[in-house]
Amino acid sequence: MAVTIEELAEIGRQLADAEASDPVFAALRQCFPHLTWTRCDTADIFEDPFETVGGYDLHLLDASDHCIQITADLDRATGIVLAARSATA
Repeated sequence: MAVTIEELAEIGRQLADAEASDPVFAALRQCFPHLTWTRCDTADIFEDPFETVGGYDLHLLDASDHCIQITADLDRATGIVLAARSATA
């Protein structure tokens, strides 16, 4: 199931409202269990983010084929890579 514009908006709201100590990743996985979720630091990912919200870069994940890849195509996005931005970035 592809990520919808409405889901991205809700994810953005939750990230914008999150405090640094909030378990935002776990909360998002619980709210959107049909999506594939991965987390990392921004230093671990080289593609430009689809969106930046608060202290996080959002990358769209296409896991529909044999190989998982970052995509900019919302229609192919089946998940989210949540990359935490460091305070010094």
